[in-house]
Amino acid sequence: MTSTADFWANAEVIHAYSRAQALVDGVLVDATGTASQAGYRVPVALTRGAWAAAVEWSRDDGLQDEAGRLWDVLWMGLHAAKRASGQNRVDFHVYVVPNDDDGASGYGRACVVHLALHISPGDNGEPVMTIMLPDED
Repeated sequence: MTSTADFWANAEVIHAYSRAQALVDGVLVDATGTASQAGYRVPVALTRGAWAAAVEWSRDDGLQDEAGRLWDVLWMGLHAAKRASGQNRVDFHVYVVPNDDDGASGYGRACVVHLALHISPGDNGEPVMTIMLPDED
């Protein structure tokens, strides 16, 4: 009888999907440049779902933009991470005006977007952070 450890030790990887590939494919959105300005010391990316829910802004109305919305997400994530010392995942939230708001209500319809910040090993074992929706991993 083969032990589980022996089975996995001899197992062949069928498929692997790296963080670098996810960034190239657009599954992850790199936010490292802005994140370093906000005080992060490791590379940061957002999942496409988190980006769409909290950062994406498709209107050129001068009231909001993606740079400002990204800053808000990163700032709130950084403070949540500082409060959760020693944990590899922390939940936090931001208030955002939905991207599909028609503006008729004077942009008063802000809603809460729940997010999670996860620190984990990158492709080469280096620490990286990913901001995602709570049900993503």
